[in-house]
Order: sequence, then C-alpha cells, then structure tokens
Amino acid sequence: MMIERLRGVGSHLLLAGTSLVCVFPIYWLFATALRRPQDVTSLSPLPWPLSIDNFLDAADKVDVLGLIANTFFVAILSATAQLLIALLASYAFAVYTFPLQRVLYLAFVGIWLVPFQVTMLPNYILLTQLGLINTLIGVVLPTMCSALAVLLLRQHMAAFPKELIAAARIDGRSSWSILWTVVVPNLRPALAALGILLFINSWNEYFWPAVVLRQSNSVLQLGLRSFMGTEGDQWGPMMALAGLACLPVLLLYLVLQRQIVNAFVRSGLK
Repeated sequence: MMIERLRGVGSHLLLAGTSLVCVFPIYWLFATALRRPQDVTSLSPLPWPLSIDNFLDAADKVDVLGLIANTFFVAILSATAQLLIALLASYAFAVYTFPLQRVLYLAFVGIWLVPFQVTMLPNYILLTQLGLINTLIGVVLPTMCSALAVLLLRQHMAAFPKELIAAARIDGRSSWSILWTVVVPNLRPALAALGILLFINSWNEYFWPAVVLRQSNSVLQLGLRSFMGTEGDQWGPMMALAGLACLPVLLLYLVLQRQIVNAFVRSGLK
C-alpha cells in the first residue's frame, strides 16, 4: 500500500515538474513583456515594477487590432474549411463503398507525407495566375484541405455504429440529413479537438504567409518582424505582441475544452 502511494506521489511530482517546464517559456514571455523597457534583458524571475510601456510601444509601431483581425480571419476560415472538407471526405470513406476507394484513401495518406514545401512553388504559381498574391484569400486557399484531418476523422467515422445509419435510412432520411443529425452530434468531442488543432496550426503559421504576403503588417506572425532589424531586436515590444498573439488561442482552447468535456459527459449513442 505504501509503495503504491509513493508511486502515485512520484508520478504527480513528475507531472508537476513537466508542467512547469512547459509553462515556464510562456511565463517568461509575459514577464519580459511586462518589464520596463530598460529592464527587458533582466534575468529577475519577477517583473517588478510592472509596466505596460512595451505594449504601448508595440501599439504605436504596428496596428495590433488589425493584425489580430487578419490573423483570426485566416485561421478561422482555414480551420473551418479543413474541418468541413475532412468531415465530408471521412464520411464518404467510412460509410460508402465505391471504386478505387482504397487507392484514394492511400492517396490521402501519401499527401499527408508530402512536405508543404514541395507543393509551395506550384501553389504560388497558381495564386499568381489567379491574382491572389498579397491577399488573405491567397493564404487560405491552398490550406483548405488537410489530409491529416481526413485521416483522423475517418478513424472516428469507421468506429461509428453502422446500425444507427441503417436505422436512419429506414426512417427515410437522406445521406445529408444523416450526416448532420445523426453522425455529427455524436462526434462533437472529436470535431472540437480537431478544430482546436487546426485553428492553432493556422494561427501559428509563418512560412506560407511570409511567401504570399508582401506586407509585414498583414498578420501577427509577420508583424513580429517589424521589431527585428540590423541595429538590434526590440525584445520588449516583440514579446508584448507575441503575448497578445497567444491570448486568443489560449481563450479559444479554454472555451472549447469545456465543450469537449461536456460533450463527453452528455453525448451518448442511444
């Protein structure tokens, strides 16, 4: 009994230590942002006295609200499109039987294994021909389909009871109605978790927006470059803007995390 308690205490201490290691960079980010400009390089663990000068400096040099709005637009549109396409594709792979089904599924797996940098040049040429370079739609368009999202949702769809779908068909429901009234309500935890991952991935994307957008004040990730120069990096405003970039993601995660827990508790296959 004592050995089991010691193991439990050891496991909790290990988890606590790992959590501190993961949280410390975020703490240091906000601690640096809240220091006075002359104390930005200080190694003191506590930012005292507190100051918002770095946030004011960042707001003077870049359009913070505009950057957040543009980044949110790109992230929500890209994540929504990926989630919708993945939902429809995974439903087709799991429910229907059609020619070359396995070949198409393996094609999705192959697409997932191909780095985005390989398809970057064809996508850039296509956007140039469409006149979408230096536009937010140009950033979103090549990212509207995620092979990983299709593969993840397909596993959940495959585990969905086929008897419920058959019963809905007997009741006279169409495939579209079955998807949205029977399947989707019971996949809310998986959809919420996948939505979080897709949104965070789109929100943090830097490489592709840097290729498509020519203005540094387009999205948050490019706005951070405004504080980097040949004469030195302005760490205070940079950390302040980076801290503001983290807040929407953290808030969204907290909100959807509660929804996931509620979905696990309340939803059930009846």
